[in-house]
Amino acid sequence: MVYRLDEQIGFKLRLANQRHLEIFTNNLPEITPTQFSVLVKLHEVKELSQNHLGRLVAMDAATTKGVIDRLSKKQLVKTRQSETDRRRIEVSLTESGLKFTEKAIKQAKLITEKTTANLNQRETTRLLDLLDKL
Repeated sequence: MVYRLDEQIGFKLRLANQRHLEIFTNNLPEITPTQFSVLVKLHEVKELSQNHLGRLVAMDAATTKGVIDRLSKKQLVKTRQSETDRRRIEVSLTESGLKFTEKAIKQAKLITEKTTANLNQRETTRLLDLLDKL
């Protein structure tokens, strides 16, 4: 059996990811996809512990802290010490973070459309289902 790089799933996933990241960066240059994930999750649930937030968006604790620090510097999120557990940091959107995230979600819909432009709706749904299986 001949091994051809351009026929491998990892190679194709990397190419697809590179294409998506290029589209994302061109349409939302202010933040990274990881930062966007954090903002959207906070938009959905309002406030979370930093640890729980990281788990929900599939990041380790160190990465989560770095992302929160960068978003705090941009004044998009705020943190506070938990009232019930002094070791826990609670994270939420600032008012400007809420406004930014709502605009970013609109852009993200366009990013998804551009990323999947060569697929019809059925193919897009199938791709999402298959990626969930991985």
